[in-house]
Amino acid sequence: MGSAFFFESYRCFCCILTERGKAGKQPRHLKEEGPSSFDLIFIDADKVNNPAYLQWALKLSRPGTVIITDNVIRDGKVLDPDSDDPNVRGIRTFIDQLSEDPRIDSTVMQTVGMKGYDGFVIGMVKH
Repeated sequence: MGSAFFFESYRCFCCILTERGKAGKQPRHLKEEGPSSFDLIFIDADKVNNPAYLQWALKLSRPGTVIITDNVIRDGKVLDPDSDDPNVRGIRTFIDQLSEDPRIDSTVMQTVGMKGYDGFVIGMVKH
């Protein structure tokens, strides 16, 4: 299990669990040994497997869970219909899943900075 940080404040107690390792192995490990659900899930792993990570994130969620996924614009390459980049294909499938899944409402936010332009998805689990 990764590091756990506990914070306590006025009428609030929360735990932040950080996991490091091969992303493909972490979700199963979390489901078996971690908390039953999370309030916030941040996905920043290999883009090819984002569709699988979304399914795991939904399994580890409850209504109100926020799911954030980083680096989904790829300098605009996700808009290129001729792209054969596996990362771009993974992100497209991920975004298609989000748009078709009734359990989550989500949107893509574009960012611009020193590394060019990219973006992230933010979604909230409904049920």
